[in-house]
Amino acid sequence: MSCCTPDGSCSTGTTAATVTAGTTTVYDVSGMTCGHCKATLTKEIGALDGVLAVDVDLEAGQVSVTTKDEPDDALLAKVVDEAGYELTGRAA
Repeated sequence: MSCCTPDGSCSTGTTAATVTAGTTTVYDVSGMTCGHCKATLTKEIGALDGVLAVDVDLEAGQVSVTTKDEPDDALLAKVVDEAGYELTGRAA
C-alpha cells in the first residue's frame, strides 16, 4: 500500500490534534529531509509517556513537542538519535 493519496499528496497516517494544555518546547533537529522523516519522528516521539503532540517542521529543521510536564531533553535526544537524526538542542 502506498503512502500517497489518489490526488498525489503524501499521507503519513498521522493526524493533527488540538492541544489545549501542556508545555511546548521547540528543538533543532538535523538530518530530516522528507515526509518519511516527519512521520518517523512524529511516531517515535509521540510514543513517549507524557507527550501530547509533535509537530515536525522540515524546512526549519525543528520539532515542536508538547508535553504534560517539563520535557526530558536527554530522553528526547536519545529517541531522536535512535531514529537516525540528531537533536542539536532547544531552538533559540
